[in-house]
Amino acid sequence: MARPQMLKLPEVLEEIEMSRAAFYRMRARGKAPKLIKLPNGQIRCRRSDLDAWWAKHEIAA
Repeated sequence: MARPQMLKLPEVLEEIEMSRAAFYRMRARGKAPKLIKLPNGQIRCRRSDLDAWWAKHEIAA
């Protein structure tokens, strides 16, 4: 079983085209993708969690 791809926070911010400050405001409101805090304090996001977040926020064309 392959481990899920983990994205660093700067990679997430680049993909969603958002500043760190705006992202943390969105996170405080409970609207951000799920994040994982590693024991060393670094933040990661599973690729699957980010893809699910994108799908949840798609606008029907």
